[in-house]
Amino acid sequence: MKIAMLAPIAWRTPPRHYGPWELVTSLLTEALVTRGVDVTLFATLDSVTAGKLDGVVPAPYEEDPSIDAKVWEYRHLSHLFAKAGEFDLIHNQADFPAHAFAPLVDTPMVTTIHGFSSERILPMYRPFQDRVHYVAISEADRSPRLHYAATIHHGIPIEQFTFEPTGGPDLLYFGRIHPDKGPVAAIEAALKSGLRLQMYGVVQDRDQHERSVLPLVDGDQIRFHGPVGGPERIRALGQAKALLHLIDFEEPFGLSVVEAMACGTPVIATRRGSMPELIEHGVNGFLVDTEEEAVEAIARIGEIDRSACRRIAEERFSVERMADDYLALYRRILGVA
Repeated sequence: MKIAMLAPIAWRTPPRHYGPWELVTSLLTEALVTRGVDVTLFATLDSVTAGKLDGVVPAPYEEDPSIDAKVWEYRHLSHLFAKAGEFDLIHNQADFPAHAFAPLVDTPMVTTIHGFSSERILPMYRPFQDRVHYVAISEADRSPRLHYAATIHHGIPIEQFTFEPTGGPDLLYFGRIHPDKGPVAAIEAALKSGLRLQMYGVVQDRDQHERSVLPLVDGDQIRFHGPVGGPERIRALGQAKALLHLIDFEEPFGLSVVEAMACGTPVIATRRGSMPELIEHGVNGFLVDTEEEAVEAIARIGEIDRSACRRIAEERFSVERMADDYLALYRRILGVA
């Protein structure tokens, strides 16, 4: 089986810090290669893989201002689809622009929809749904107007996340600084609880960061660290009392939620989007609907067994499970055992 894995080009695959789509693409690629699948990763030329790397984009457009996103995205797509006949299947991780090329080739195609952003994207999905096999990353993120081949939750390399049986005294915010992710709600809940909040993430909405977040960052109870990667990322996730994920949108999945659980850290999340699929209320965290409920959940976090958080991550959200699910889908599409 020869697979062409199409990565986004906003960030390197795998990303140095932020880049959830690129991270999932990398994790799946490496797991498939480990299983003996012949995978060619089409990504930025600074990307790293144990498979074959192919591409034309010199660097990620979010890291190199000389890279025009639209120009290089279509150059990237053209490069792959010119080689479509060399592969048994194309797995598109780079959203709907690739669908424009789908009718021009015979190679079967899978698209992982990393987040159904709005009804406005349907004109680049509905006309192709009998040609492209769509994968939702959660049941909550399915559109009733599309056909899906499968729902496959993301997986993470559990073994890379050190289990911390006791955690630490501080609360954690881990995600981009954007109104969707609820950084201000997390700060307010921490202030009302009287606990320190450690905040990590890229600043995606600079106006909100400067207007609503930074004025509350005092360097003592509320501390902002910016983006984090490597061992420091694992420490931040594991040495927390709880992760506050008080989102204000329909979260398609939530990698940081699963990563925190893998470290044993329970999650307090708004009951929106995929959160009820990831969190078993009272077992690996709490689902809340209001700020008052979030503060109450913080007070009850000692009721959560951190080993249960780790167990659920191992059982439901491993890279191995994700790779097995995708392999089963590929085989079904290709009609092979």
